[in-house]
Amino acid sequence: MREVARRVFAGEFNDATHTFKESDEERAPVYVLLPTGERANRIFIVGTLTETEDVGEDSEYWQGRVVDPNGDPFFVYAGQYQPEAASMLRDLEPPAYVAITGKPRTYETDDGNTNVSVRPESITLVDAATRDRWVVETAEQTLDRIQAFEDDTNEYARMAEEQYDLPLDSYRQTAISALESLEDEQAEADENDDRTDEAETEPQA
Repeated sequence: MREVARRVFAGEFNDATHTFKESDEERAPVYVLLPTGERANRIFIVGTLTETEDVGEDSEYWQGRVVDPNGDPFFVYAGQYQPEAASMLRDLEPPAYVAITGKPRTYETDDGNTNVSVRPESITLVDAATRDRWVVETAEQTLDRIQAFEDDTNEYARMAEEQYDLPLDSYRQTAISALESLEDEQAEADENDDRTDEAETEPQA
C-alpha cells in the first residue's frame, strides 16, 4: 500500500531532519518526522521551479529548485533511476509552476548539518490555480497538525518534542503568510484588471 503524500511547506520540510523506520524489515519504509508532529514517507508539493542544473559527474543528475509562496526552497534531485522526472527537469524552462510527488531524502554534509531534499516520483507542469489550491490545502493541513500537537495520544508529536527544539508558532506563521501571499496576489491581479478596464474605456483623442 502506498503511503499518503503529505502536504508541507518548504520551511517545515527543510527542518525535518530526523528519519526513522517502524519495522526492522529491510524494505520497511523510511519516514522523516515533520516538526508539527506527523511522519512522511511521501510528500506532495506545488511551487515555482526557479532553476535547474545538471550536477552529475559521470552521468546526468538533475537538481531543481522549487520555491513555495514564502520564498523558501525545496531541492529536488533526479538521476538515472528517476528517468521521467530527470527528463522533465532537463526540458522545463524556469520559471514554471510544477507539482511534484516524491520521497523525502536526508543527507549529512561535510560540516555535520543535515540537508533534506525530494527524490521525485513525478513532476507535472501545472497552472497558477493548481498552485493556489495547494497553498490553501497545505496551510489547512499544517494548522491541523499544530492543533493536534498537544493531544496526548499523538505519538509523532511526542517524538517531535524529543527530536526538535523548534517553535511550532513559526510553522503557524508560515501557513498564515502563505495564505496572505495569495490574497496579495489576488489584490494585485484585480488592480491590474481595473487598470486595463480604465484604459479600454478612455476616449480616444
